[in-house]
Amino acid sequence: MAFSDFKTEAEVQEQFGITSVEENFVEREAANPPAHFLHDFELAQESIDVLASESARCHALIYPILWECYKAYIEDYALWIGKSITYDETLTGTPDYFVSTRSPLGKRVVGAPLVMMVEAKRNDFEVGWGQCLAEMVAAQKINDDAGCPVYGIVSDGRLWEFGRLVGDVFIRNRTLYTADDLPELFGAVEAIFRSAMGKGGGRA
Repeated sequence: MAFSDFKTEAEVQEQFGITSVEENFVEREAANPPAHFLHDFELAQESIDVLASESARCHALIYPILWECYKAYIEDYALWIGKSITYDETLTGTPDYFVSTRSPLGKRVVGAPLVMMVEAKRNDFEVGWGQCLAEMVAAQKINDDAGCPVYGIVSDGRLWEFGRLVGDVFIRNRTLYTADDLPELFGAVEAIFRSAMGKGGGRA
């Protein structure tokens, strides 16, 4: 079995005894994206069909936002793209993206996974959260610390949803964010990164 075999959040809940609730946990402040990002982001949407495929959404809409927010943490944390992770034969697979601590063994070795990111396949957020929550459970078990929060993000490029797993409780953030309001979206993504990586402050 793999992460992608989980088709709903409920399937993961039932298999691993996880309680699911909805509340707002993302403590964000609007953050203005830098001018170079705005230029490139808008140029991509004007020039290419960013909704043509899952790959197009990942490359043109999701990754640029993740990369821009991640750069503030690049010295201590690693961003992985299409990197497989395995806890056991049930919890195994390849998240679209995830962020981990940096391993002292170098950039090719995964540290402790902190933020899991999965694209919503065919705009299906239920399937997206089934897969993402399974990845978060795997990260929690790999880290061997159920009390340390693991965060998840599911996005179709336009709409972004956030979740947090602590112990056996999964919280989905009630407020949704969209790429139509980039300052609010950037503020939310940066809030997730700050919470997961233990750094205060935001974009200068």
